[in-house]
Amino acid sequence: MTLAVDVAAEGVRVPIARARVAELVRGVLRAERVRHAMISVAFLDDRDIARLNWRHLRHRGPTDVISFGLTGAPDGPVVGDIYIAPGVVRANAHANGRPVREELARVVVHGVLHVLGHDHPEGEERLASPMWRRQERLLTRLAGAARA
Repeated sequence: MTLAVDVAAEGVRVPIARARVAELVRGVLRAERVRHAMISVAFLDDRDIARLNWRHLRHRGPTDVISFGLTGAPDGPVVGDIYIAPGVVRANAHANGRPVREELARVVVHGVLHVLGHDHPEGEERLASPMWRRQERLLTRLAGAARA
């Protein structure tokens, strides 16, 4: 089993250790029975994620997480990139009355699920979606890995 995870956070303040982020990614991959993967997680400031959001999704402004899963051979590794804006995550955590580290772990899990092909509807309906329920179960299971 090869689960390669790279985490980059140059110039961005992230309230969770990079090693913990990698543990969360690997935990989701194992739970989803992925045996071979190469995943990168990059933390960006609000301005950079807003540019990425516009360029690839045509959405204005910053968002908390953007994921890209790259498809390949059916028996090949899962390859994906996850971009996270800790500033947006922090604001969302405060708005929802959640601890910042918990919300950061949530978006890491969310991003990995998107890389693996899971999706959800937009708006409040996403909270009842199978992907969201899976995300919350995984977050509970992996909660120890999210503590810094």
